[in-house]
Amino acid sequence: METNYVRILSDEEIIALYWARNENAIKHTDDKYRAYLLKIANNILKDMQDSEECLNDTYLSAWNTIPPERPYLLKAFLAAIIRNQSLMVGRRQKAQKRAAMSQAVSLSELEDVLADTRETDDAHMLAMVIESYIASLDKDQRYIFLGRYYFGKSIDDIASEMGVSRSKISKQIAYIKQTLREKLQEEGIGL
Repeated sequence: METNYVRILSDEEIIALYWARNENAIKHTDDKYRAYLLKIANNILKDMQDSEECLNDTYLSAWNTIPPERPYLLKAFLAAIIRNQSLMVGRRQKAQKRAAMSQAVSLSELEDVLADTRETDDAHMLAMVIESYIASLDKDQRYIFLGRYYFGKSIDDIASEMGVSRSKISKQIAYIKQTLREKLQEEGIGL
């Protein structure tokens, strides 16, 4: 009797395949991270065909980037690539008026917080302040912030994942937005 067992490689083994320019690196990346990466893309695009295309572009980008880069966390490295790929596709779709993007809805929630920062000359400073703010959040608040504004999840999805009510998540989002606004004002951004 033949078994079709597929051994899932460790991240270090997969990265070593990329460094050796072994095309099996992509197959093993797909075996390990396909579902995770498609979930990120589909949260943003709400279209499985476009998500699949972003997944293929992610694998190509990883192939072209490793080496010379050696990711510390392969999962996070791939997530950042597919998120950026998905956002580019989403922007292109929006420009072509083919589809609305839930990511645009969630990010539009921050417009009132970030509205005055558009004139900020130092985008790096803004990024540092937001990064510091996110690091200061407790574990649940960080999960909510990143889920909503980085991964484009709906409030209902976050509530379900955390096992709490939609109302509780909405209140946490309002609190997070208010404290982010205060942090930006404290740092002199957007005043």
